[in-house]
Amino acid sequence: MTQHHTFFDGPHEPVRIAASLPTTSVLGLPLVNSTSEDVIEHLLDAPSQTVNFLNAHCANIKARDRSYASALARSSYVLPDGIGVELAARMTGDHFVENLNGTDFTPALLRIAAERGLSVFLFGASPGTAERAAQKLEADISGLRIVGARDGYEGAQCPEAAIAHINASEADILLVAMGVPRQELWIDRHRTEINARLVMGVGALFDFLAGNVARAPLAVRKAKLEWAWRLMQEPRRLAKRYLIGNASFLMRAGFHAMRQVRPDALHKRLLDLALSGILVATLAPFMLIVAALIRFESKGPALFKQERVGRNGRHFTIYKFRSMYQDAEDRLAAIRAQSDREGICFKARQDPRVTRMGRFLRRTSLDELPQIFNVLLGHMSLVGPRPALPREVEQYPAAAKERLNARPGITGLWQVSGRADISFDKMVDMDVAYVRSRSVVLDIFILAMTVRAVISGRGAY
Repeated sequence: MTQHHTFFDGPHEPVRIAASLPTTSVLGLPLVNSTSEDVIEHLLDAPSQTVNFLNAHCANIKARDRSYASALARSSYVLPDGIGVELAARMTGDHFVENLNGTDFTPALLRIAAERGLSVFLFGASPGTAERAAQKLEADISGLRIVGARDGYEGAQCPEAAIAHINASEADILLVAMGVPRQELWIDRHRTEINARLVMGVGALFDFLAGNVARAPLAVRKAKLEWAWRLMQEPRRLAKRYLIGNASFLMRAGFHAMRQVRPDALHKRLLDLALSGILVATLAPFMLIVAALIRFESKGPALFKQERVGRNGRHFTIYKFRSMYQDAEDRLAAIRAQSDREGICFKARQDPRVTRMGRFLRRTSLDELPQIFNVLLGHMSLVGPRPALPREVEQYPAAAKERLNARPGITGLWQVSGRADISFDKMVDMDVAYVRSRSVVLDIFILAMTVRAVISGRGAY
């Protein structure tokens, strides 16, 4: 779904900027939830963008500084930075596709900018730091054009002079490193006077590049343990920020998440846990027999595992009884033209990849039974839109992406209305209608209808 963010063009004229990047809310602030590649492409293609980052320390400042909170809200985008923000999102059942911390994300953006011939201006940090950071970037990134550097102390005393210097350079990208919240407030106050297409607040980036602060090894950063590394470097100064600060932030995030949970969402989850637990307990012997029959007919494991896309685009592993031969995925391209369903989802009534046991399982819907374990794990719900393949989601039209706003289900409206006989567009309409009106009462009705649909076998193949 297209979202919009606001920045102010002057004191009284808000300007709406259309944004195609998905977001996830953390403590009421929408943070970008996408891959670094997609974010970089969008930022470099857009005509005018203001970008800032948010980590746990920033969120603590935001809680007590209304001016800073307002500046963040007026950013075109705020990017998630650090494990604290990731944990806060998980408290509400969300998940960030990628941690977009500035010290890794910004150099990656500058590499693409260099390939496009875009120029950069570095503004901020202590005297000499921006210049040394510029030398490091030019040495590391072939073809990067840095057209100016200015410190954030004496060089920032006169905003008019600083802005004149920046604009005279005709830089496409302006990086501002004055520390939080000073840099965000400066950008927010002067953004309409700056000609650069992209303006980013980058915190301590220049200090890292200039060698003023030791950077954690790559393995430590990938493990999201940079906070621990930096704590070891300066234990006294950073203990309050990284230990007490993160604990305080996560406590506030937890209370916020508790307030955000709707009673119907809690009831739905309790219904999922109760019914799936009963199903596992009563059907376990039967499932073992089915697994044995599958392995008796054809080689390979009884369970089929596949990556699917769940709520908010989060990927997970789905479990099903295997109904096809082991080389089914390799043979898909050769039979794709035989699909009986219009749209991007493949479905064929006479699919040659399906085993004899598999046809029985599909006809009776027993191949879906192992998904009750996905329900117990929280990946899925008993009722919801069917989880799609990543390659299908990549081809989704804008309207279909609303399906991802709910936890996917074993059954749903389209399953009880004809299953494979329903076209892709009609399936999307039904799923979106469910997402907008889901409730425990509706789930119970759909579950009851599912029993009838399974017995009739309509649309199941």
